[in-house]
Amino acid sequence: MSTISVVTGANSGIGRATAIHLAAQGHVVYGTVRSLDRAGKLRAMAADAGVEVNLIELDIAVDASVRSGFERILAETGGVVDVLVNNAGVGGNAVAEECPPQLYLDVINVNLCGAVRCLQQVLPGMRERRRGAVVNITSIAGRVAALAQSPYVASKWAFEGLSEGLAQELAPFGIRVVIIQPGVTKSAIFAKNIDAPNQSGAYDAAYRRLFQFYAAGLANATDPFEVGAVIHHAVTTHTPQLRYPVSWGGHQLIDGRAAMSDDDWVAMGALGDDDEYYDDFSRRFGLDLRV
Repeated sequence: MSTISVVTGANSGIGRATAIHLAAQGHVVYGTVRSLDRAGKLRAMAADAGVEVNLIELDIAVDASVRSGFERILAETGGVVDVLVNNAGVGGNAVAEECPPQLYLDVINVNLCGAVRCLQQVLPGMRERRRGAVVNITSIAGRVAALAQSPYVASKWAFEGLSEGLAQELAPFGIRVVIIQPGVTKSAIFAKNIDAPNQSGAYDAAYRRLFQFYAAGLANATDPFEVGAVIHHAVTTHTPQLRYPVSWGGHQLIDGRAAMSDDDWVAMGALGDDDEYYDDFSRRFGLDLRV
């Protein structure tokens, strides 16, 4: 019997690549999108790959939309979802001093609560069958507090915490939890993530370094299909692990931050000269931000 997988945010980037890759591995894939009318590229890429991705229109930010979408999926699958890939998400740039609280709530509503809405739809069935996998796509920003992205970082750190707790909660039921931590991949999200709400002008350096990081990352961005392959491995391997760093900067940033003291982390932020900052960044993380 084919594995039934649901991939949220399947219209672009990692979600689209994962949906197509899992379908190519024989999964019956349902990809959620906010608008069926805007899913032309997904349909075309799936057709080129010779696979089918069943599209379901839903907005993970809205309770009723998630319930309705999953009702359609479960009706078609006889109530079975074997793998849920919580991929859909949004960015969010701002320093804490100048970030409206509502922006934190909006980003968390999508990046954290959206995943919760989806997993609550599939976990009762997984528990009953005592099998299944929940794949939560967080970010390197869920382990390393990226500059000037306070709402995004807050949402991804929260998602990491939820996922780590979820792994223990679901272990008695034979349900696998996987945390995927991408660095920079080729994705439309970066073209949209250009806000720099620097009202005071006091945080020019933080925003400059943020965009320099993404400029370097995009110059070396990983094909999102590599992330899809890691996800397939994570849900099929007989020796699973909880976390999988992947893509440009994934291992380097997570390992580099773990090797730093908190004092060193704060001292890096205090560097006033960009060249000094980039040199220190390269020394600690092995990534060259100069492009």
